[in-house]
Amino acid sequence: MTIICYARVSTADQNIEIQIAALKAAGCDVIRFEKRSDTSTKGRTELQTVLDFLREGDALVVTRIDRLARSIADLSDIVRAVKAKGATLKATEQPFDTGNIYGELTVNLLGALPNLRPTYVKNGRPRASHRRKLLASIRADHLQSIPTRFGI
Repeated sequence: MTIICYARVSTADQNIEIQIAALKAAGCDVIRFEKRSDTSTKGRTELQTVLDFLREGDALVVTRIDRLARSIADLSDIVRAVKAKGATLKATEQPFDTGNIYGELTVNLLGALPNLRPTYVKNGRPRASHRRKLLASIRADHLQSIPTRFGI
C-alpha cells in the first residue's frame, strides 16, 4: 500500500509548508502539491497526476477536504475515481476513511461545507441564524439513525 498525498493552497502568498509537514507526519510516500485558486478541479495537473497514479490498496491523503475539492460535484467525482482504482481517501484533520459507509457519509457532509460558505458566512464568522439552523439539522441523534433508516 502506498500513501499518496496531495496539498493545495489557493494563492501564491499562502504557505503550503504547513500542509506538507502534516502530510509527512501522516507517513506519506509521495507528496504532490500545487498553488491554484481554481474552484474547479479543471486544470489542476498535480491532482490529476495523483489520481492517475493511484493503485488498488493505495490511500490518497489530504489535510482537509477543501484542499481537494470546493464543490460537492467535484468531490463526488474524485471519490468515485479513487474508489474505481480500489483506493481510499483520508484526511489528517478530518478523521474519516472512505473504506466504510460512515466515512463516505462524513465526506459528503464535509464536502457540503465549502458550498455553504458564501451563504452562511459573513465577515469570516458564521451568521448566527444559519449557525443555529445548521447545528439543529446535524444533531447526533440524526446521524446515529442513518444506518437504521437505510438498513445498514
